[in-house]
Amino acid sequence: MKNKIWLFFIVGLPHFAFAVPGENDSIPKQTVRYGSRGFQFSSADGKYQLNFGGRLQFRFATPSDQDPITYDDFFEQKQNLFKINRARLKVGGHAYQPWLKYYFEYELGASRLLDFRVMVEKWPWLSFKVGQWKSEYSRERVISSGNQQMMERSIINRPFTLDRQQGVTIYGRWDGGGLADFNYHLMVLTGAGIGARNNDDEKLMYSGRLQWNILGDGVAMSGSALTHYKRPVASLAWAGATNTSQYTRYSSQGGGQLVGFEGSNAGQYQIDQYLLESTLKYKSFSWHSEFHRKSIFDNQLLELTKLQGWFVQGGFILNPQAIDKKKPLLELASRYAFFQPNRALQRNNEEEISLAFNCFFSGHQNKLTADITHFDFEQKSVNREASGWRFRIQYDFSF
Repeated sequence: MKNKIWLFFIVGLPHFAFAVPGENDSIPKQTVRYGSRGFQFSSADGKYQLNFGGRLQFRFATPSDQDPITYDDFFEQKQNLFKINRARLKVGGHAYQPWLKYYFEYELGASRLLDFRVMVEKWPWLSFKVGQWKSEYSRERVISSGNQQMMERSIINRPFTLDRQQGVTIYGRWDGGGLADFNYHLMVLTGAGIGARNNDDEKLMYSGRLQWNILGDGVAMSGSALTHYKRPVASLAWAGATNTSQYTRYSSQGGGQLVGFEGSNAGQYQIDQYLLESTLKYKSFSWHSEFHRKSIFDNQLLELTKLQGWFVQGGFILNPQAIDKKKPLLELASRYAFFQPNRALQRNNEEEISLAFNCFFSGHQNKLTADITHFDFEQKSVNREASGWRFRIQYDFSF
């Protein structure tokens, strides 16, 4: 009951902010329409706006849905499952001024508040944000799960993502014309993961991202080439982060540990990491790659572990002539990912090869996806190898 009341206030209060007049105000006229962000309510003077939408994601998977992480995962009992993978409510807009924006996102299935943030975006080159959100570190993680090209993120995401954090950031786009076109993010974060109310030590997480739009336009944070790009758009990005905490990884459940790291004492792990990233869209083709490195120093055991991973991903619209005819688009996409959990053990690695087929009925708002993935797991240092296949099909619907 408490969660329902709390959710009502999230959805309702922004609307009442411009629907209820003060003593000397008259009730402002409102406009209502439907767009890509859902139902949009706006005041006549344009100072207040509320967007309300949602997303449902239904999935079937066999023999399981999760990526195998350890050798034993390949030999667990096989399962066929149907599930509601995601069920989201999204509320956003602006208040008082068009450049003073807010956004909430709530996961109904897990009863978890994912995003809550306020943005000051008065100037394109200098903006501010405070709250909780997906850290602008890797493109793969920042792209919404509803706008992905593949059904799910790669095996690289788990060990390297910063995921959602609480903090503040300065960001913007500096467009000097031609090659002088950059997006940047400078972040100071708690470093304790989603929903954290406290930090485990006095140190914060510091992270930054610089994206060079090498052809003069940036590539939107969305997978697939759903419009015909007559000229290419491309970007290169560099990002880095440093943090000291009790965690070695982050996810939508908060801070956690990678395999082989069992301690959880305050400030136990010093983590430094960086990535190199490329993305391209041209005509009906799209490309995305990331290269990650990460070092974890255990301040108690005085041990250093270095991780490395990368992936390449591409897709092609099979019937681009359907774009102008407003008919469903068909896409074939594939990805190869490689992960080394310890660079000192060169013969220990994990591989993923995925093939996906997308049918876009209305872009990413209404689509059907099927994928098949082959996993290879090698621990040659202890003479262990395993491999396996997975098949999934998913329907994603947004309103």
